Amino acid sequence: MKNTIRAALAAAALLVPAIASAQNLRIGLREDPDILDPTLSRTYVGRIVYMALCDKLFDINERLEVVPQLATGFRWENPTTLIVTLREGVRFHDGEVMDAEAVRYSLNRHLTLQGSFRRSEIADMERVEVVDPRTVRIVLKAPSASFIAALTDRAGMIVSPKAAEALGRNFGTRPVCAGPFRFVERVAQERIVVERFREYWDAANIHFDRVTYLPIPDNTVRLANLQSGAVEFVERMEPDDMKTIQRARNLRAVAVDELGYQGITINVGNGERANTPLGRDARVRRAFELAIDRAAVNQVVYEGMYTPTRQPFPPANPFHVRDFQPEPRNVERARALLRESGYRNEPIVLLTNRDYPPMYNAALVMQQQLRAVGINANLRVVDWPTSVQMSQRVNSDEWHFFHTGWGTQPALGALATMQFLVSPNAAYRPRDDRDDPEVLALWNAMNNERTAEARQAAFANMQRMVLERAYALPFGSLTKVQAVRSNVQGFVPFRIPRFSNVWVQR
Repeated sequence: MKNTIRAALAAAALLVPAIASAQNLRIGLREDPDILDPTLSRTYVGRIVYMALCDKLFDINERLEVVPQLATGFRWENPTTLIVTLREGVRFHDGEVMDAEAVRYSLNRHLTLQGSFRRSEIADMERVEVVDPRTVRIVLKAPSASFIAALTDRAGMIVSPKAAEALGRNFGTRPVCAGPFRFVERVAQERIVVERFREYWDAANIHFDRVTYLPIPDNTVRLANLQSGAVEFVERMEPDDMKTIQRARNLRAVAVDELGYQGITINVGNGERANTPLGRDARVRRAFELAIDRAAVNQVVYEGMYTPTRQPFPPANPFHVRDFQPEPRNVERARALLRESGYRNEPIVLLTNRDYPPMYNAALVMQQQLRAVGINANLRVVDWPTSVQMSQRVNSDEWHFFHTGWGTQPALGALATMQFLVSPNAAYRPRDDRDDPEVLALWNAMNNERTAEARQAAFANMQRMVLERAYALPFGSLTKVQAVRSNVQGFVPFRIPRFSNVWVQR
């Protein structure tokens, strides 16, 4: 199969051979995931694979509500103490019981393992206590309205302590969780195979014996494999593929509103590259923003499927501030701010990735728009996993600003997005001698808000304060284009595809 895919990439004509089985599902991924360890992984496609492998304490339903998964419920004993009750009869893929001790172990692993990318998501956690086999008590350092939302993603995935201890940092090569499918094999850049776990707690709603994930980076080849029936589902097609998919009788296009945003994260506190006019001076960052024509990027790169915005929450999100709209491009004002700041056209490095062509093309457009006002932006183009790793390196001299997408959490999770930007544990927040006491004070105060109405009011002020300082520059929210074959039944469109109660009609 590896040779077939390579031939297809070279000729854009050959197809992955179809496997005639009503009980197999094949998914075409845009890229190969990074390590399959929920504590250490970062990629979006890894989260698609985790939907098969690793259940979480909580999940998000199609109405964007937090619902129990491995947990059965929760309650707050007080503002800093959370009681979580667990589902009975759950086993890991190695046969071990999923219980309160496993939850304690997994949360502590997320918090303390060297290199953990979950640490910042649950950094408010002080300790986990086992109350009984079906109950855990989570004690926080301070009130955190976003904590439950963090447990709907990888920070809430529970791993087998036995397997994690045996494999150590190699756990990602043979992950053992409590999801509907167990890991079988992985061939880098070729396939990831999982098979049905017969002892899964919700096995009645799983209708596939095997799921195969096929990394097919070339968009044309990925679509061709879907058209031929070599795969049943593909994720993140290009905006201009919508018409092709809609014209095909055997395909169905699925447009999913993105919960997060596309934009620029400024390096204001990460190594020597933060010690620049861009990192130090909000005027330079504001000039950067005024140089960008969001509407042009939307039309030229995203076929009009991009919703220009100046905030990390799309219009459908209740935390979106209606009157905080992006300003039109203003070249003269941008140049004036640069003169006022003393900026002298110092070259800066824009880190972007080649795995998602629209993002790369948007970086090219923005590069030209920045040059028009006197900002000399040089592109550093790498693959997506490398860009994520580079963006996290402390004392890095590899980038000044990072073109990225950031997925927000719904419900309580709006705070989790702002945590990414400004909290004491965020990767890109202003830090050291550039700490912003006003922002951090408002952040701490907001974490004490328990009702949605109070959080929404506080967020209007928080967004203005953070984004006017231009610590990050959201440019817009996207509509993800997914596609399935018309014989895939029961599929409910969602940002991270779910395949419970889904089957293929042959």
